[in-house]
Amino acid sequence: MSTFQSIQSTIREVTFGAGVKVVEPCNLYECKIGADSFIGPFVEIQKDAVIGERCRIQSHSFICSLVTIGNDCFIGHGVMFVNDTFRSGGPAAGNTNEWKPTHIGDHVSIGSNATILPVSICHGAVIGAGAVVAKDITEPGIYAGNPAVLIRRIANGL
Repeated sequence: MSTFQSIQSTIREVTFGAGVKVVEPCNLYECKIGADSFIGPFVEIQKDAVIGERCRIQSHSFICSLVTIGNDCFIGHGVMFVNDTFRSGGPAAGNTNEWKPTHIGDHVSIGSNATILPVSICHGAVIGAGAVVAKDITEPGIYAGNPAVLIRRIANGL
């Protein structure tokens, strides 16, 4: 007969700004969430992740360690952030020195089911639903596809 360990979802050691709303169940630990942000159900935000002010993180999204999201951002349902590039051909496992950071600027909107690899995304970018962002985005615009490419420039970037 096998045994198992049940681990409950938890919110622990989180720094919350004023007016944050969290819909449980979710897993938030050792991260920072800015004022007036919203975190939907079934979201995981890991250690050392930082969410800016007035952000909206929709359900079923995963924000791993080393992700920084600016202010006034929208993260759609089921968005996955990745910090392990599998550089050695497999997962880094416990070797966190191989993980890479992700930086999301202000006023960025990321559509549902997008996958964001360790990149930087500039202020004012829009990432389409289902896109895979594998390279830095340095110009405001609308990006879509796998890999994500610029499909339209945005005049003012905001």
